[in-house]
Amino acid sequence: MSILNAVMMPHPPIILPDIGRGEERKIQSTIDACRAAAHFVAESAPDTVIVLSPHATLYSDWFHLSPGRGARGDFAHFGAPGVRLDVRYDNAFADAITDRAREQNFPAGTSGERDAALDHAAMIPLYFLREAYGGKGLPPIVRIGLSGLPLLKHYRLGMLLRDVSSDLSRQASIIASGDLSHRLKSDGPYGFRTEGPVYDERIMDVMGRAAFGELLNFSGDLCEKAGECGHRSFTIMAGAFDGISVSAERLSYEGPFGVGYGVCLFTPGVAAADRRFYDAAMDAEEEKRRAVQAAEDEYVRLARYGVETFVRTGRAAKLPEGLPEELTGLRAGVFVSLHKDGQLRGCIGTTAPTTVSVAREILQNGVSACARDPRFPPVTERELSDLEYSVDVLGEAENISSLEELDVKRYGVIVTNGLRRGLLLPDLEGVDTVARQIDIARQKAGIGEREEVSLQRFEVVRHV
Repeated sequence: MSILNAVMMPHPPIILPDIGRGEERKIQSTIDACRAAAHFVAESAPDTVIVLSPHATLYSDWFHLSPGRGARGDFAHFGAPGVRLDVRYDNAFADAITDRAREQNFPAGTSGERDAALDHAAMIPLYFLREAYGGKGLPPIVRIGLSGLPLLKHYRLGMLLRDVSSDLSRQASIIASGDLSHRLKSDGPYGFRTEGPVYDERIMDVMGRAAFGELLNFSGDLCEKAGECGHRSFTIMAGAFDGISVSAERLSYEGPFGVGYGVCLFTPGVAAADRRFYDAAMDAEEEKRRAVQAAEDEYVRLARYGVETFVRTGRAAKLPEGLPEELTGLRAGVFVSLHKDGQLRGCIGTTAPTTVSVAREILQNGVSACARDPRFPPVTERELSDLEYSVDVLGEAENISSLEELDVKRYGVIVTNGLRRGLLLPDLEGVDTVARQIDIARQKAGIGEREEVSLQRFEVVRHV
């Protein structure tokens, strides 16, 4: 096994005496557990230590690996500039991950460095590791940031780390740095939400049993409301043990400052077919995709047909025969939206009809959404199976004179100033107020917040 072991560790700056100044004694159990975890790693004498950090460079759609020969950092931002750390990077390991990711069209690599300095989420576990090495030099490090991609992508990255470690004959340890919920106490720095303690109890149970498949089942809503920061670190680490039995040891859990701190140790065992969580998750995703496509109505099915035809052949699809009259005999503005992994992948539409039918409007705007949305690169054939579609058929716009006539759930809005015109559809995630709806529509049109606008509203029929 190329991955020797792994640890789950928190990264509160207050844990360091120069910063806590006595307050750190309130989390003495966490300090003791972090020391034990660091000795656990040091005693295994890894060739390389992989540090997964929530506070390293982060992108929505890319895993960043720190490049170069090494890095340094200090805790000046936390009032302790004298506490410093220098590390050497295993750049051969990072380059090998980058190469393997490129071969597999996986979104990870060393490009995109924004801040070369070590972040505190990496430094605090490494501070304890340096202590465990008795002040001697640390082994080479690979530092990896998280991303906004789905949990299954994080898990897959862990599998890739294991493969590269094996290819390079590196014996590696993984440090999954991450605090738990930040919303455990009303007088804590982030306040209290009921989801906070719920998340912490559940994550400590899962990690304490090494039930890594369950990490993939945490909803984004729970994680967001709990204010956790380590879940994706833990998921990457878990992926490195896919198909392998794992012995887990829970060392500590505390949360006196309103933030949860958990420490666990993980030791791999033998191959275990019932722990191939990636394959199981992929099978579940495929089953879900089939169910979604089976439930699609004629509008969405037509959009999918048009996009897939264009991406695969480079030619616009011909209108299929046998479509219902509501698609071929009516005219309307249409928006076609594409989503991948829960994120927008393309959206283009027309506010009024530009073709002879709704059906042709869907085909035309589907091609534009997949190939001509300036915010995104064109959709590739490899992505087609991952796309989810929605089609919005717009009703006629009507003039309104006040914001009271708008409802973000029911009505879309059009703002106009001269030749500048911005439109926003109704019932969009994250758009909860009329003021927000108007603001986004203004931004899309390049209309300043103090410029006069005329307003129109419209209803849509959404097909998903």
